[in-house]
Amino acid sequence: MASPRVPGSPPGSVVELPCGETLDVVRDLDMGMRDYDCACGATHAVVLDVHPPSRFVPEDVVAVLRETVEAADADEVGEFGTAHLLGMVMEERPDAVVAEDVSDDASVGYSLVWVTDPDSRALHEDVVELVVELMEHAVGHADEDAGAAFESQLAEFDVETFVAAYRAERDFGDEHDTAA
Repeated sequence: MASPRVPGSPPGSVVELPCGETLDVVRDLDMGMRDYDCACGATHAVVLDVHPPSRFVPEDVVAVLRETVEAADADEVGEFGTAHLLGMVMEERPDAVVAEDVSDDASVGYSLVWVTDPDSRALHEDVVELVVELMEHAVGHADEDAGAAFESQLAEFDVETFVAAYRAERDFGDEHDTAA
């Protein structure tokens, strides 16, 4: 039996969002989108595989993650990046994230798309919290001095303040953000 879809949409491009509404990830999204204003009244975050992980954390943090985190699927997805960050979010909140592979449609410019129940700001906070947890776990395997130094710095770190400052510096109001 054929799957129901929007007439004229490529097969597999229509997904059901966590809110229950449907979205054509090929026709309704573009590479500059970070949020999707849904018919349900909510705003959902949009992340594409072409968005760099520095969308969420500074490039120097990304470099450290790439050096220290061994990606189990590095042959398939490549080095630690956006797909891994969104994988962490999906693992933590599986009912809040929809992922779709649109690699068969060369007209869109991206291969993977994630749409999340929270908006992009809340997703950004979730990602930063998960990266901090990952770093905390890694430091737990280091010597005591490194662990103590990290805990001291972590005590002064506020996720909401960091995300607000990072988003202001990156100017997420414009689809052409620049590196921090």
